[in-house]
This record gives sequence, C-alpha cells and structure tokens, in this order.
Amino acid sequence: MRTTIAQVRSYERSVQLLMVNQFTINLGFYMLMPYLAAHLAGPVGLAGWLVGLILGVRNFSQQGMFLLGGTLADRLGYKPMIIAGLVLRIIGFATLGLVESVPALLAASAATGLAGALFNPAVRAYLAADAGERRVEAFALFNIFYQAGILLGPLVGMVLTGVSFRVTCLVAAGIFALLSIVQIRALPARRGDDAEDDKTGQGEGVLKQWRGIFANRPFLLFSVAMIGSYVMSFQVYLALPLEVRRLGGQETSGTAAVALLFAVSGLSTILGQTKVTTWCKAHMEPGRALTWGLLTMGLAFVPLLVATAVPVPDGGLGLWLLAAVPPALSALLLAIGTMIAYPFEMDTIVRLSGNRLVATHYGLYNTICGTGITLGNLLTGAALDAARAAGLSALPWVALLALGLACAAALHGLHRTGRLAPPAREGQPEPANA
Repeated sequence: MRTTIAQVRSYERSVQLLMVNQFTINLGFYMLMPYLAAHLAGPVGLAGWLVGLILGVRNFSQQGMFLLGGTLADRLGYKPMIIAGLVLRIIGFATLGLVESVPALLAASAATGLAGALFNPAVRAYLAADAGERRVEAFALFNIFYQAGILLGPLVGMVLTGVSFRVTCLVAAGIFALLSIVQIRALPARRGDDAEDDKTGQGEGVLKQWRGIFANRPFLLFSVAMIGSYVMSFQVYLALPLEVRRLGGQETSGTAAVALLFAVSGLSTILGQTKVTTWCKAHMEPGRALTWGLLTMGLAFVPLLVATAVPVPDGGLGLWLLAAVPPALSALLLAIGTMIAYPFEMDTIVRLSGNRLVATHYGLYNTICGTGITLGNLLTGAALDAARAAGLSALPWVALLALGLACAAALHGLHRTGRLAPPAREGQPEPANA
C-alpha cells in the first residue's frame, strides 16, 4: 500500500484529484444504488415493473448519452463536464430520497444516469491527457481507487440504510456536494487539442467528428471485441451470486458466501493491480496483454464448470464450500483478468483515437460496451433459466467460457494484424493546460 501511495504522489495534482474523485463517486453511488430497488418495492410500494422501469431509465440515460457527454467534454473542456455531472448526481440522489411519485423518481433516475454520461468520459480523457506517457500506470492506479469505492460503498450504505434510506440518499448527495466544491476549487481547467481548435474557429462540426469516429474501423472492432470483458466481469454481480444462492440458500451462510465474492474481487484488485500492470508492461505488448486478460476472464468460469460435476452434498460444511469456493475462485480470476486488461484497454482507446477527440471516443466506447452488457446479461439470464429448467447446470459456464475464448481470439487477431497500433498523430506532443 505504501508503494501505491508513493506512485500516486508521483503524479501531478490533477491526476491525484481525479483518482480521489473516482473513489468518492463510486463510494457515493454504491452506498445507495444496491438498496434502491428494495426501497422502491418496499416502503414506496411500487410494482415490480415500475421498479424495473426506474432502474432501466438510469441505465438507458447513462449509456445512451455517453457519446454526447464525451463530445461536450472535447468541445467545452473536461472540468465543466465533471462538475456538471457531479451537480446532477446531487440533485438526483437527493430527489430519490425525498420523493415518492413515479414521475419525480423517473426524473431523478434519469438525472443520475445522465450525470455518469457527463463525467465518465471527461474524467478518463483528463487522466489520459495529464498522465502523458505514464497513462498505463495511471489507469492501473485509477482502477484501485475505482474498486475501493465499489468495495466500501455498499458497507457504508448498509449501515446508513439501517437508519433509513432517506439518510443514505442525503449523505450520498452530501458526498457529491463536497466533492463538487473540491473539484471547483482545486481541479485545474483542462481542454483537449480539439477544444482549442474550436476556440480558434478551426474545429470540425460535431456530425463530421462523429462520422470520422464511426469510420475508425480499428477502434470499432476493438470496442466490439472488448464487449465480452464487461459481460464476463459483470457476472460477479449476476451469475455468481445467483449460483451461490442456488446452492447455499438465502440464509446467513449464503449471504456470507456472496460477501466473499465481492471481498475477493475488490481486495485482490486493491492489493495486486500495480504489481500485475508492472509485470505485464515489462513482458508484453499491449495487444498481447489484452489477449491474456480476456483469456483469463474466460477461464474464470472453469472452476464453476468443474463444480457442476461434483455431487451436491446434503448440507453442512461440504455444501457451503461447494457454494462458496468455486464462485470465489471465479471472482478472483475475473479480477486478475481485469487487472491485466484494464490499463491497456484504456490506453488503447487513446492510441486508436490518435490522441484526438479522446473523450468522444471514450463516450462511444462506453455506449458500445454498455449496450453489449445489457444484451449479454439478458442472454446470461436466459442461459441460467434454461440450465435450471433442463437440468444442465454447466450450460451458462460453457457459454461464458466460449465468450472469453472468442473475445481473446478476436483481440489476438487485431494485435497480429496491426490494427491496435496507433495512428501517426499519436506521436504529436500533448496539448498544454488551459
């Protein structure tokens, strides 16, 4: 941990602030969102379809607006979009805790999603710009802060929700308000080179910029190939907990096994990310590291596949071990695969953009992968239902293993054919701070 802190301090203040920014964003988000569905279905008394609609609006408003958020960040500067997103989260979270009418809840959910669409591309583009040649290492550290927020948020939320959900919402809104003040006062203004072009009247129109990005075939192929990584990593929240509950039940032992999943996933990243990135950067090209990352994520489902061949004990310690150990091993391998791939993934987006319209590229990338996550989760859920109905418990794990192998093969092909190499513009100097 001391080494990690020393690495963080070696970057300039803006990069340090962005890392703390992301930790705080995830802390506030995950202390509230895991408990929102239960609040809407319980105390508010909404029907299940309305709960699904409200949650779906948040996801749709975020995924559908990423491209616009990235475009605005490139044209107006990164800091304004970060601040705007934080302010929207304050409004959205406070409203979720204070109102019970469906229209107001839908508006609050949409505001919460739009907030993410505004600040996510801006934060990543800002980090990539100010980290310069050290951006792979910077994104490795960024992932540590990201995972720490995910790990701590639900624990804080559980304590606050024990008092009341309204308290949770207002505390989350207060965290974002405090973060907004810090960002306004301490985060330097930052504009990409494209924003400077627009400022001098030499910039392209938005539609022309979008056409250029959609014509960037290597970037689009890379984005599609990486969808599988997000579908697989999301199974820590979907298929793995469901498998734990299927075997371990809904009692305290099952809850403990689910908690073990999240602890293994988060703590392994916090403790191992920088070591994994340092080793991979010393021994692998970016394309090869991405291939190994996706391959590792695919192999993460082998422990669950093997476990389907083991007779299910009637109860006791044997049943708990079967319910807890294979999913925990899968969560660990998924975390390792993400640790391998994520810093190089973020760096590759910058390289394929030619260091131009970086936030817009991040926005489109998030939209493509987010759409893929939605479709992938629907198919995973269908596979889980089909496996349960047909008595083929291995089916979901075979499908996810095949997905990992296919995505790894696709990335290997892109790497071998040179499609992950940066355009010539990448070699140009970084733009100066505004």
